[in-house]
Amino acid sequence: MTNTAYDQKIAAILRVPPAKVSATIGLLDEGNTLPFIARYRKEVTGGLDEEQIRVIEEQLQNLRAIDARREAILASIEEQGKLTDELRAQIMAAETRTLLEDLYQPYKPKRKTRASMAREKGLQGLADLILQQPVTRQTLEELAAPFLNEQVETVEAAFDGARDIVAETISDQPDVRQATRERAMKWGLLQSSLVEGAEDPRRVYEMYYEYENRVDLLRPHQVLAMNRGEAEKVLHIRVAIAERDWRNIIEQSYRANPRSPLGGQLAEAIQDAADRLLLPAIERGVRTALTERAEAHAIGVFAANLRALLSQPPLAGHTVMGIDPGYRTGCKVVVVDATGKLLEEATIYPHEPRKQWTASLETLAKMVERHGVTLISSGNGTASRETEQLIADLIKQQPDVHYLITNEAGASVYSASPLARAELPDMDVSVRGAVSIARRVQDPLAELVKIEPKAIGVGMYQHDVDQGELARSLHGVVESVVNQVGVDLNTASPALLTYVAGVGPKLAENIVAYRNANGRFPSRAALKKVSGLGPKAFEQAAGFLRVRGGSQPLDSSAIHPESYGVAKQVMELAGIDADTPVEQKRTALDALLKDLPLEGLAQELGTGVPTLSDILEQLVRPGRDPREDLPAPILRSDVLSMEDLAPGMVLNGTVRNVVDFGAFVDIGVKQDGLLHRTQVPSGAALKVGDIIQVCIAKVEAERGRISLNWGEYLVIRKAFVPGVI
Repeated sequence: MTNTAYDQKIAAILRVPPAKVSATIGLLDEGNTLPFIARYRKEVTGGLDEEQIRVIEEQLQNLRAIDARREAILASIEEQGKLTDELRAQIMAAETRTLLEDLYQPYKPKRKTRASMAREKGLQGLADLILQQPVTRQTLEELAAPFLNEQVETVEAAFDGARDIVAETISDQPDVRQATRERAMKWGLLQSSLVEGAEDPRRVYEMYYEYENRVDLLRPHQVLAMNRGEAEKVLHIRVAIAERDWRNIIEQSYRANPRSPLGGQLAEAIQDAADRLLLPAIERGVRTALTERAEAHAIGVFAANLRALLSQPPLAGHTVMGIDPGYRTGCKVVVVDATGKLLEEATIYPHEPRKQWTASLETLAKMVERHGVTLISSGNGTASRETEQLIADLIKQQPDVHYLITNEAGASVYSASPLARAELPDMDVSVRGAVSIARRVQDPLAELVKIEPKAIGVGMYQHDVDQGELARSLHGVVESVVNQVGVDLNTASPALLTYVAGVGPKLAENIVAYRNANGRFPSRAALKKVSGLGPKAFEQAAGFLRVRGGSQPLDSSAIHPESYGVAKQVMELAGIDADTPVEQKRTALDALLKDLPLEGLAQELGTGVPTLSDILEQLVRPGRDPREDLPAPILRSDVLSMEDLAPGMVLNGTVRNVVDFGAFVDIGVKQDGLLHRTQVPSGAALKVGDIIQVCIAKVEAERGRISLNWGEYLVIRKAFVPGVI
């Protein structure tokens, strides 16, 4: 398929002009990264946003993969000498991988089957007679007689083998497969039952012990839950297809003639084709399709949650105490300054078995006073509830100190990683975890990029989905957020630099090595001295890297070096420079645009309107962090337990995780409350980090469950983005 054909297909999916898709494909084929195209090639793409470009990239890969498979199938059938003009036309017209495989099924080289063995015995002719259903006075014995030989000694053996060939022919027929699959995906029933003797001590899968639902009505999380139950040998899963459905489809092409002596043979072959070949294949296909859809949905939910989590505003300027709670081994405590530098570490033992509550409180108080701690970040793992009470006692004495409970998912993964060992050498693993807990409230993005995305703890069933697809999707999310925010070239870790467009792990290491050897980068241009960083990599990365206080003021902005000439012309026309106060810049630029509207100014400067608009924004707010527009996390100075909660109580909470059936909300106790999707008003699209008001509906302390009702949005975003609820 030509790029032109790809343009048309993808444009129809996105409902955009094919020319925009064509231009984007050209940029991708030239090796440009998605963030670079979205930000700095708006004139070429016609202003397509990042998500649209991502769809183009994914669809292009899919279409090219289908075409590669199409060519392989054509070559295989042609080699067999069976490629007719009609079959070639059908294969060329097939638009999906599934349809291609259906067409290829009769010609696919197979391992030895009952049908292939029958063909080797010379029974194809008898099978053809069964399919033809001749009306004749000949008996079965007379019809079979020509096909008897040393390998086929009886009439019964002849018909057994011939029916095997007929059954395989029916099952392999593309129209039969396609129609049966379509019927199954609409009207098939997915049935789940408890495996006899299976153990499910926590009754995790109880609702699926006796479960049945139409295939097209299943929700993604139900499919994944049943898949997991099956993998754990707790559940037995099958897809039931009504006999009338598959029989009607088969008999449209293969119908037994009651007047033919071979009518019974065809009827028997049809039943065998369904039971032994067709229905098991369709069931596998339905299960695969359901799983692929569910996994794609789960990955999408995970990606959306990860994006929201990484986009949480940093709590800059705080000296933070990080606490990794524990019982026997104690609570690991660290203090980091506003830049994340470790100032002090300690281990306290307030809980069982030592119960040194008073001594622990004194240690924390001294550390707070010594370093001017203003914020405490405590992990939500083992002993977190008891440690939260210790913090409550501490802040009674320290009124200027606030705290928040931080999801510590992934902290242990980071603490044992080579990166952690390089950053924090000669330090106990658990102490590194406390550092991570402290730093991730100062700048969630900078810290969380050091952790494998799937270990961060948002979403569900991340271990049950295709790990390659999950990794690809999550990498794309991290890359997107990193490049939207921008990266300080002189402070960024290798982990953060890795996600900058055009960089990657090797160049990230080279950049840091050069910085360590030569000191701060004075400008973006100095990047060109880094080993392995050529012109293409510089082009892709430069706009996303920030150099503050360097030799070129524009290096602190998101203006690409290729547009510095235009930016300088704008400043000259407006009578401003990099040091002009923000309000004066704004006034001067407004005045410039009054005299010469945006389109006219762009034409005069020889640039595009989108690029000029971005330049004007950056001149006023250079290097603006988009996270500044989002609500900051709730800082608490009180502490609650589940015992303090009562139905009807109204609390403010932060959305921690969004899943198919609702959202988990942090309301200040160890256990997050569940806001079921039925409680979320229509049109409200919850995202991780949203601050909402909730009402306690039910508390089940013994089961550790809190049910919530909707209160209201405390923070309304400018526009709701379609979510998963």
